[in-house]
Amino acid sequence: MPTSCRSSSSVWPKDLSGDAILIAAFSGRSLAQSARRAGYRPFVVDAFGDLDTRAAAEDFRVLDGAMQGGFRTKPLIGALSELSQSAQTSPLGLMLGSGFEDKPRLVAALASRFRLLGSGAKTIADCKNPKTFFAALDNLGISHPETRSDAPDDAAGWVSKRIGGSGGRHIRDCSGAARAKPRRYFQKRLTGERYSIGALIDSDGVQSSFAVSKQWMAPSRATPYRFGGCVSKPAIDIALLSELTDSARRLASALSLTGMASFDFIVDGNRPYLLEVNPRPGASLDVLDDSNGERFKAHVAAWTGAGDQSPLTEAGSAKAMAILHADRGPVLLGEIPWPEWSADRGVPGTPVPEGAPLASAFAEAPTADAAEALARTRLAELEDLIYGHAKA
Repeated sequence: MPTSCRSSSSVWPKDLSGDAILIAAFSGRSLAQSARRAGYRPFVVDAFGDLDTRAAAEDFRVLDGAMQGGFRTKPLIGALSELSQSAQTSPLGLMLGSGFEDKPRLVAALASRFRLLGSGAKTIADCKNPKTFFAALDNLGISHPETRSDAPDDAAGWVSKRIGGSGGRHIRDCSGAARAKPRRYFQKRLTGERYSIGALIDSDGVQSSFAVSKQWMAPSRATPYRFGGCVSKPAIDIALLSELTDSARRLASALSLTGMASFDFIVDGNRPYLLEVNPRPGASLDVLDDSNGERFKAHVAAWTGAGDQSPLTEAGSAKAMAILHADRGPVLLGEIPWPEWSADRGVPGTPVPEGAPLASAFAEAPTADAAEALARTRLAELEDLIYGHAKA
């Protein structure tokens, strides 16, 4: 059942003249904050209902169990319908974040009831079906890891991935005699630096903007490829950046992508390999967006045809976002004096299982290395703070 609550008082201005926008994601915090910066009134459905999500949202619903079992059609549509009715004006549309990569039927059902401000079911399926996606890369001459649906004879050096998985928690190393399983595929393991090209593609694909971020993993014994964070404006060879951007541009055209999308690469032996495409706003929004929510504005404009669709510019400083996981053990959140640079602030009394995302730390500095180092340092401080204020 959804949990309902009006947002509490916050630093966010309640600009009732801005258009209402529906948001649905496992975590709606980043999109809600970007929407608020852009002058919109976000109405959010997610799986957590964190304090900072509630503060940014005009109204929200929390779908209990969505993170464990995924979004289900009836509860999600019911929550979005309630939010639509609670808005003073009819929402401009619905923007989807994480949680729909493996649910094209659900996306199609949503599109039949709400105006989608983002990719539809076919585009998501084209990006997430390994057979069609990697065939498209081959047609374009874009390098990718060796990929197959049947198990390799020798599983050493291979990983298994869930179709439509995100965040890296679904990736497993293969060992011994691997077996094919439904909804999973196999990929040759590569090592190297990880980069993501955050794209903002206008409605006709002419004035598109591309920005690079570097990503890193936060491995644990159970989840060795777990996403750990990202930083904007990394030091990167100009020729490599050009190659990454060119691949993203050509694939975006082939897939008819519009609005925000992210293209994730790994550079192994100075050669970039494309791992996946997310046809939606990704984790890098936290480090690529500006104080005016220009990326959110441009995304809405790309889908509505209204507003400014001119190319975006990057800020001068680098921004980093690092995720803290509950690797010290399960914890029951207490009353925490959250630092200004923290995000994804859980509600007191929330149980967090061992290894699950616990909170995030932000940092800004003149260089990417400095921003990343500061964000990682803050993770240790945040961990001590949360566990020190845990409920018994």
